[in-house]
Amino acid sequence: MNNNKINLAIVGVGKIVRDQHLPSIEKNTNFQLIATASRNASVEGVASYKDIESMLDAVPELDAIALCMPPQYRYDAAKLALERGLHVLLEKPPGATVSEVEQLVELADKQSVSLYATWHSRHGAAVEKAKAALSNRTIQSVTLAWKEDVRKWHPGQDWIWQAGGLGVFDPGINGLSILTRLLPEPAFVTQATLSFPENKAAPIAADISLTTANGITVESQYDWRQEGDEVWDISFVTEKGDVEITHGGGALRVDGVAVELPKHSEHGEYEAIYARFAEIISQGQSDVDLQPLKLVADAFLLGDRKVLEPFLD
Repeated sequence: MNNNKINLAIVGVGKIVRDQHLPSIEKNTNFQLIATASRNASVEGVASYKDIESMLDAVPELDAIALCMPPQYRYDAAKLALERGLHVLLEKPPGATVSEVEQLVELADKQSVSLYATWHSRHGAAVEKAKAALSNRTIQSVTLAWKEDVRKWHPGQDWIWQAGGLGVFDPGINGLSILTRLLPEPAFVTQATLSFPENKAAPIAADISLTTANGITVESQYDWRQEGDEVWDISFVTEKGDVEITHGGGALRVDGVAVELPKHSEHGEYEAIYARFAEIISQGQSDVDLQPLKLVADAFLLGDRKVLEPFLD
């Protein structure tokens, strides 16, 4: 490290990097962005390379790397970075398969570096407040709805429709990341229906039923054809009343009463991600929770496939 700063690189300079990663890195005094690798984009004032291999060869002073390319291509880049002794941050979802990420965990441990699988929605202002509200209640059932317009949020991004791109679970896994943070025990998939446009290799909608060992039931719906306002809601029914998270973790009601939340900046979730990344690096730890990805994988394994008319985006 240079001047007690973590020399950081980003691989894959796209919309999420410009909207969230760059502002969050700029505000974090632990990091300095010194390089990027991207086929078609760069960051003004930062050394730019066309691929990760040439970047790593040219910038030996790197300490850490944030991988923000599509998940289908993340394993090879993460493996290369870990083998070079770099700490690695994985955008969500952490990979295209559970097995490849588990291998990366083993490699990070072998190399004595930190691996961080991020779930930005867990850092929403409502999440920890909801966890506290649920701590003295018995959850009986949960409903989750995660619906948005793919044309608005992923215009022209073909990778999301390809195998490994997750389709509607690219946003839907955000809801699952909150759910798995708040449930008192692990859930597993009992039934699923996945709706695939006949011209796409990934689903545009899904219905998934889950349960826990002690009988908490979860009914969840995901849809990329939403018109109008987004629906990013999770409602917990308890013996004392309902705990409801809305706006993707940005708002909370307990027993019908709105709860005042700590103010988050526009980039609050990603600011928290980089704070956590710096923390685990300093502690010599990794942070990789694969439960949300496992639930998506199980939905693909167990789900009935429903074929729809072609979808043109």
